[in-house]
This record gives sequence, C-alpha cells and structure tokens, in this order.
Amino acid sequence: MAENLQDRYDRAVNDGMLTADPAQLAVVPHLEMIRTALSQTPRRGLRGFFNKPDAPVRGLYLWGGVGRGKSMLMDMFAQTVTAPNRRVHFHAFMQEIHAGMHEARKDGVDDALKPVADKVAAEVRLLAFDEMQISDITDAMIVGRLFEMLMNAGVVIVTTSNRPPDDLYKDGLNRALFLPFIEQIKDKMLVHHLAAETDYRQDKLAASPVYFSPANAATKASIDSLWGDLTENQGTALTLTVKGREVVLPEFHNGVARVPFWQLCGQPLGAADYLAVAEAVRVLILEDVPSLSRSNFNEAKRFVTLIDALYEARVRLIVSAADIPDRLYLEGEGTFEFERTASRLIEMQGAEWGQ
Repeated sequence: MAENLQDRYDRAVNDGMLTADPAQLAVVPHLEMIRTALSQTPRRGLRGFFNKPDAPVRGLYLWGGVGRGKSMLMDMFAQTVTAPNRRVHFHAFMQEIHAGMHEARKDGVDDALKPVADKVAAEVRLLAFDEMQISDITDAMIVGRLFEMLMNAGVVIVTTSNRPPDDLYKDGLNRALFLPFIEQIKDKMLVHHLAAETDYRQDKLAASPVYFSPANAATKASIDSLWGDLTENQGTALTLTVKGREVVLPEFHNGVARVPFWQLCGQPLGAADYLAVAEAVRVLILEDVPSLSRSNFNEAKRFVTLIDALYEARVRLIVSAADIPDRLYLEGEGTFEFERTASRLIEMQGAEWGQ
C-alpha cells in the first residue's frame, strides 16, 4: 500500500527534518483527499450506481507567503501519488505550452491549443504546479482555456502561489478578460490559505551570511551547504523564454535558483530577461562575481540591471564575489553609478530582506 501524506509528514517530523506546523498540517487532509481520489477514480470517471458518472476530483489552489512550506508539501504530495503525474514550475510549463502551440500552428490547425492540451491530458492525471503567477498578457489569454480543457479531460490541478486568486494578474493589461478564469479557479478548485507564521526559508538563511568574498574554495563549500539546506540538492535546469531568447538557470528547485555570474551577465541579456528571472525565482544564488571595471564594462552594466530587477522584486540574493560590495567596482566608467548597486547589495544582506 502506498504511503499516505500524513504518514510521510509525521515521519519527517520524527526524523527531525521538519518541525510540525499547524498551518501545514491543516493542508494535509485536503491533499490526502485528492491523493486517495486519484488512486480510486479512473480518468473520466467510472459509471457508478444508477449509471451516474463519478464526480470529478477537485483540485487545490494553495497560497501563502514565501517560505511557509507550500513547495515542501507539494513535493511530499507528488511523491505519494501513484497516478501518472507531473511536478513542474508553472512558468516553465506555460513556456512548453507556447512552444507546443507554435508547432501545432505549422500543421494549420484551427485551434493550436487543443492538440497541446490533449497531449498533456493523455500523459498525466495530476499536474502539480509550483508558484503560479500570471504576469504576461499572452499567458493570461491562454491559461483559462487551457485549464478548462485539462479539467474537462479529467486532469486534476494542484498549484501553489504567493497570491490569492483575486490578485492574479493584478493591474495587468486587459485584466477584465482574465477575471472569468479567477472565478473558474474559485469554482473548480479548493482555495486554501497556508497561513503559517514562520518563514522557514528565511530561518535557514538567518544564521548564515548571504554575501561571501572572496570567491574561493571555502566560499564554494558554504554556498554548497546553503543550496543543500534550501533544496536538498534536487535542482534541475529551468529555461525561461523571453521574446524568443532563452535564459537558462542551470539549477532550480522550489523557487531557488543557482547560476554562475557569467551565465547571466556574460551574455547579451537585458532588463526584460532579468525581470523574467526575478519573477521566476524567490531566492537567487549568484556565484563568482568578478572584480568589475572598464575591462568588463558590459558585464558590469548587466550586473547592475540584474540587481535592480532582483531588488524591485524583493528576491532573496546569495552572492559569492571577488570583493565586498563597496570594493567590487573601483575604477573606470560607471563607478559612480555602481554606488547605488553596492548600497542595494548591502541592504539585500539584511535578515529581513525578502519578507
């Protein structure tokens, strides 16, 4: 018999991997109900007594602040589900949908979304999304129809978000067209607020520095330790597509990304790319920032733009660098402008940053 979610949670508490949290425990019965229903109900529902079809399995929209354990619960949940399922970051999934629609249009289909949705529905019973957020008008126009198609095909959707449904795509272009989807979420899915008081991710960072210099072997060991604490070393690549360009974060898990300086700042990327990164991650580990000067002026400009995007989005930043912020850019054009970046790097080291 498959291990249920409550047993797995209790075991993690007993093993000292978790601290029992009442707000997290309140979510477990909802997820366990979905897990049990998926194990008992075929995709489109068998016909029961009096030839009445089984009711569809209702999904879950789980929202709450950063670091409250949403992704951890989703990991446990997905691991206990025996039905075909997929655990994926929402942003990456939507990019796959766009790519699939692009290919479908080459075949001249009338509705490019339908074959893409049909393919997903044929592969999984459960889609478990991390960090659902809508910031792109194209996604906003597609996601409502996509969810409807998937749900009608018997796919159960469970998603986490930092925002309640009513705040999705807030102040977005043509938001009125998006409002029916918000009502669809509230009608077809259980909406639950994970109102935990403790930010466990912040707690893990509170006892550790988040800016390391110089970038040497000892620094790498410290970064490795932090990465392990935050992700249990489970990172996989996340590719963001921005205006036809690909921005690759080589290691990503549960909102935490780890990337070398040269991968983000050594390529011809711009503000739109860094805004996409800031939207996709809640913690960014940026490694091996070099000393900056006129010799690497373009890379320095990109670094400034990246820090601005992370700062405005209040992304938690962990850095290994050649020197402390005030001595990172000492000569050449741009020295004066870098003073603001240095100030932001110092501010972003604060224990309360990102809350």
